[in-house]
Amino acid sequence: MIDLGISKMALIGAVALIVIGPEKLPRVARTLGALFGKAQRYVADVKAEVNRSMELDELKKMKESVEGAAREVESSIQTTATDFEQSWSEATAGLESSPLSTPLGSDSPQYRHPKKNWRLKRGATPNWYKARQGVRTRALSGAARVARFRPQKLN
Repeated sequence: MIDLGISKMALIGAVALIVIGPEKLPRVARTLGALFGKAQRYVADVKAEVNRSMELDELKKMKESVEGAAREVESSIQTTATDFEQSWSEATAGLESSPLSTPLGSDSPQYRHPKKNWRLKRGATPNWYKARQGVRTRALSGAARVARFRPQKLN
């Protein structure tokens, strides 16, 4: 690089002041500053582009390694699955001809727990406690509520 010290910069400034003149020197300095800024931005853009291309290459290599590992895992799973299917078929070969075995899809009824309805949400508070405390367990419409609590007319 060019070694520019304070003494050399002062010498360049003095020569520029003599050659260019004091009237045009500020305009020339602004132009040189703008050109220098553009050059710095261009160099920074080139550096950023080089860094992006290097990162892209690294990402491509990483992607290839991950894909290779995924292929290896997939092939090992497939071999394990085929081995399991073979051992399962060997183990269940004698059971299929047995008269006691019934497949799940046959006419035999499925087991159901007697008091479980998973779609119905039930609270933890027992109904006898709710009745004693006066908690409403059924919602009434507005018209039904008015009819229920309307005072009776005396005849």
